Amino acid sequence: MVVQRCLHAVTRQRLQRVWSGPTWPSHLAFSPGLLLRSRARNITSRMAGALTDSTRAPVAFGRRAVPLLFEQLHEPETGTRLRALASLCGLMHDPDRLYQTITGGFLEQLKVLLTDEDPSVRVKTCELLHLLTGHSVGRQALLSSSLLPPLSQLLDDSSSSCRRNVHRVLNRLALLPAGADALLTLVPKLMLKLREEEEEEEEVQVLLLSTLSCCSRLDALPALASDGVSLLGRRLSHRSPNIRREAAAAMMALSVPEDGKRQVCEEAVLPVLVGLLQDEDVEVQANAAGVIMYTVIITTGKQLCLDLDVVPVLLDLVSKKTEEEDMERRRRRKALTMYSLRALTALAEAPDGRRLLLEQLPLLVRRSEAVEEDWDIRRAAQTAVRVVTWTP
Repeated sequence: MVVQRCLHAVTRQRLQRVWSGPTWPSHLAFSPGLLLRSRARNITSRMAGALTDSTRAPVAFGRRAVPLLFEQLHEPETGTRLRALASLCGLMHDPDRLYQTITGGFLEQLKVLLTDEDPSVRVKTCELLHLLTGHSVGRQALLSSSLLPPLSQLLDDSSSSCRRNVHRVLNRLALLPAGADALLTLVPKLMLKLREEEEEEEEVQVLLLSTLSCCSRLDALPALASDGVSLLGRRLSHRSPNIRREAAAAMMALSVPEDGKRQVCEEAVLPVLVGLLQDEDVEVQANAAGVIMYTVIITTGKQLCLDLDVVPVLLDLVSKKTEEEDMERRRRRKALTMYSLRALTALAEAPDGRRLLLEQLPLLVRRSEAVEEDWDIRRAAQTAVRVVTWTP
């Protein structure tokens, strides 16, 4: 009892200090019970507000929440299924609930919802899958399930929101090597969507190009067989830097095989790529330099790039310093410098290229001998100097 009185006195003193008036108002009698009841009413009102959300289903306590919500997905009423899906999407932000969904065998129950007649149900189901694939364990579980075929069918869905969510899921799956391998069979369809969706919103085009880039880094032949170089070449001149960046990245993946190098030369893509070397976006520049780096390995690529007078542009990129840039921009600039040096090294194998580079040899020597220079860049510059100065 004494302890309780002391607590009441301390609480009263604290409230009096908070009160802005000179004295505690006499008409407000302090009551700890009143204070507790007021707090309880506030908590109850907040809980009531959460429970009266008409867009979500009530969530059970603890580990019963996920199973009960999945049971509601079998209800014939569309509104019930939508509310259950909305509550599940909210729970998937909790890693414990996400793991329970994956390990509890609930994932296969979403298969029937992917073919639901109501577009809102399909949109919400794809959103739930997008949240699940935010974790590596979710991506692996989806790849092991039978959901990928019906999910890929939704690339042609009438709802733009559904198509966007499908592209988000596929893009996250492609982050895993196993996911990119599983999506290789979809590359022809993705290339067809790239041809059809020129007027699609920017996010969808970026996701589509990013997915194709991941798949093509694993195996470029399916995209090359689907006229990939020509289709990607049209995106290199897009007004959006995000689309230009992803298109150039996918083009770099396609230029690794010899067939890809030939197609880059035949499709007249190199003039556009040389122009992108002066783009305002560093990543666009780096990806364009990467395509040129791979293409100049073959003789045709060397000759075309020399005709386009690419050597001075590459030398200008190599000469730029990075001391005053932040860490992320320096990382991107490093990739650009490395690709440019390797492209110059390959161009030095041609007589005309060696003649041009001999005139600028001091620049390459400075980059190869600078103590403060990044070791990878120094080594690439040293290789370029050896090739330029090589004599029989």
